[in-house]
Amino acid sequence: MITDSLKGLDRYVNLHPRFQKAYEYISKNRLEDLKPGEYEISGREIYCTIWEGEGKGMELPKLEVHDSYIDIHILLEGSETIGFRDRGKCVGDNIPYDQTRDIAFLEEEPENFLILSPGNMAIIFPHDAHAPLIGEGIIKKAVVKVLF
Repeated sequence: MITDSLKGLDRYVNLHPRFQKAYEYISKNRLEDLKPGEYEISGREIYCTIWEGEGKGMELPKLEVHDSYIDIHILLEGSETIGFRDRGKCVGDNIPYDQTRDIAFLEEEPENFLILSPGNMAIIFPHDAHAPLIGEGIIKKAVVKVLF
């Protein structure tokens, strides 16, 4: 997992061949003005989901993992806490995996927490189990999905 201000995203474009195109989309669009929904950037290789709603409170949600995509979480409004744990420390046997949605939910709890405010971002890789949307009040965020 990488966390930084959104202004620092350009430092990471060389980590993956598709990050440059994702970076261009993020820097050229006013994500805060987009309505909730899904926006294609480069077919299913790179796309953006805008989510807006009530945070899940302070109770810890289940950790989630993705096999096929790297997530770039960008907080647009509110305050969000993301719990995380190294996926290698999680029990993964017999966990139902939804390949269509590229997601599985784990029973373990996060080891650490990250608090995002508007203008912050987190790059979450397939080896990062994470629990997003912890917080009170309205949260609006963009998640740019980059095929791993």
